[in-house]
Amino acid sequence: MSAKKSALSTKAKIVNELGLHARSAGMIARIAEQAHDRVWISKDDCTADAGSIIDLLTLECPVGTRVTIWATDPADAKLVDQIAQLINSGFEA
Repeated sequence: MSAKKSALSTKAKIVNELGLHARSAGMIARIAEQAHDRVWISKDDCTADAGSIIDLLTLECPVGTRVTIWATDPADAKLVDQIAQLINSGFEA
C-alpha cells in the first residue's frame, strides 16, 4: 500500500446480519458518488469501485468481513470516514 493510499484509508467490519447487500451497497454508492475522484473498497485481494453497486456486490461480504475503504484524492478523506462509519453502524444511516 502506498503512503498516499494509506493516508486516505480506514478499515471497517461488516456487522449487519445480512452482510453487504443491495440496499447497503446503494447507501455506500450514494456517498462515494460525491467524491472528487474514486473511492474504493477492498476485501482480501479484491477491490471494488465504491460508487458502483454491482462492483460492491461482487466483493461478497457476509457479516464479519473486514474491508478497507480508501481514496486517492485527499479531498475525499471525509467520504472514506463516512463510509466506514456507515459500515460499522450496520448501515443505520
